[in-house]
Amino acid sequence: MNNIKNQFSIIDFENLTGIKAHTIRIWEKRYQLFNPERHGNNERLYQLDDLKKILNISFLQENGWKISKIAILTDDEMSATINAMVAEKGKYTEAINQFKVAMFSFDLMLFEITYQKLIAQRAFKEIFHEIFIPLLDLIGVLWQTGTIVPAHEHFVSQLIENKLHLNIEKIQTLPKKMDKTFVLFLPENEIHNLGILYIQYELLLKGYQTIYLGHSIPLEDLRILQTLYNPIVFITQFTVAPRLETLDDYMHTLQNVLLNRPQDECWINGRKADLITLYLHTPQVKVFPKVKELLNAI
Repeated sequence: MNNIKNQFSIIDFENLTGIKAHTIRIWEKRYQLFNPERHGNNERLYQLDDLKKILNISFLQENGWKISKIAILTDDEMSATINAMVAEKGKYTEAINQFKVAMFSFDLMLFEITYQKLIAQRAFKEIFHEIFIPLLDLIGVLWQTGTIVPAHEHFVSQLIENKLHLNIEKIQTLPKKMDKTFVLFLPENEIHNLGILYIQYELLLKGYQTIYLGHSIPLEDLRILQTLYNPIVFITQFTVAPRLETLDDYMHTLQNVLLNRPQDECWINGRKADLITLYLHTPQVKVFPKVKELLNAI
């Protein structure tokens, strides 16, 4: 199998849908839902059309359909049924499924069509919370289990980042709240920026002054901002950096460099944020493992 994944194991299907491999085998035998190729030690290999079908079956099941009724539908009937249901409920689940298919097939057009349907009826804030965050969480799991390769993750993450930049540009007006300035940055070697970009979007919606600096910012470079703004809330995100063995030194430097004024704060978000509690030495540092927790503090 090459890096551009177009064949899937039964375990891939289990990871993508939550439907157990044993159940898929039973359905296959009882209802002839799939006809996978067999390789090597009789391992099943499914195609992209099979992926679309299992995602549709999963959607119908989640909305109360029994597998015996699903099995008698043709592929066209299944799609028509889902389209009718999506108009009333399940829009988010179906959109996530469409984004999954777009990811595996590197289908920019499918991603864009799905997004445009959503944005025509929903605010971007709602789309990000209800669809993009669950999708990104799932992508993290799929990457860890080997169901996807980095190219898949980068494809979807870049498209979501593009939408973030677009929506940030739409609301980038003169700030109304000047009592504090939020400075957003990522530590050196940190590459995941979607969370902190979305935080900037929310801050702008609320009328705050923000300065977004982006990837791999040395702490010493932030000193100059303290000569220009007062007070400052620095916001950063720890997902893959700093490394655990350097975390103590990083936090010590952060406190000495950024928090030498009592009115300034540093808010830390991300997967590694829970570890920060081991190195906290000042109430000026606040830790928010989840983006929603940080947003509630604004």
